[in-house]
Amino acid sequence: MMDTLADFAEGVTARMGEILAGVGRLGVAFSGGVDSSVLLALAARSLGRERVVAVLGVSASLAADERTAAHEVARHIGVAVVEVATREGDRPEYQANGPDRCFHCRDELFTRIDDEVVAAHRLDAVAYGENADDAVRLDRPGSRAATEHRVLRPLVDAGLDKAAVRRIARAFDLPCADKPAAPCLASRIPHFSIVSPEKLRQIERAEAALRRLGFADLRVRHHGEVARIELSGSDLVRAVTDPLRQAVHAAVTAAGFRFAAVDLAGVQSGAFTLPLVSVSHD
Repeated sequence: MMDTLADFAEGVTARMGEILAGVGRLGVAFSGGVDSSVLLALAARSLGRERVVAVLGVSASLAADERTAAHEVARHIGVAVVEVATREGDRPEYQANGPDRCFHCRDELFTRIDDEVVAAHRLDAVAYGENADDAVRLDRPGSRAATEHRVLRPLVDAGLDKAAVRRIARAFDLPCADKPAAPCLASRIPHFSIVSPEKLRQIERAEAALRRLGFADLRVRHHGEVARIELSGSDLVRAVTDPLRQAVHAAVTAAGFRFAAVDLAGVQSGAFTLPLVSVSHD
């Protein structure tokens, strides 16, 4: 099995070298999640670590734990990290929190990279970690920003879906190989409800407290005074059983919510965006 996995990773690395042929220095829009981490590792192996820069956008929508974890992954790969302060929170379109919120966030990040990083680090191209599964989803307006800024999508070009990306992460022994997906904090706020620094802080505090209680894959959705907690199926019973039930309630109310509600549907990707863009598409 290990030989097969190693052969698969070696073949993908060779393919990545073909896709990135002609790129002298590459910037990778990097979050520390499995997609951007695999892209960073493949680029480092294909081009050489000294020719790749990980660009981490830092704002109120990035949890402190995620920022720390991203640096750990980059150190494991051996690639330098450049942090770029992004100000999507100042954009009225982002604050309004429509289904295109991610476009304004990505547009801000790619604009900052264009203005501050490309020349300073002599980059020939910038890439980001969209995979083949995400490329066909309707709830990915950030993809339009990538197109407008001419950002590369090497994982898509290589035909790598989510499962393939996970296999490569395990083959490379990346620290994030089994990490659950972790969208930005703003994704926890229902569309058309204003995104504010206060709401983002509440969500971050509540999720960090729940992780300290042993929950890994989770979302805390912000519904005003109510925190709607999404957990993996195996964690639902634990969360509502004493004594952990009381600790869950205390963790959430300490973050500034009045009520803590556990969603029986579990963790839901695209919970707020998919219903809206599906109706629009139809």
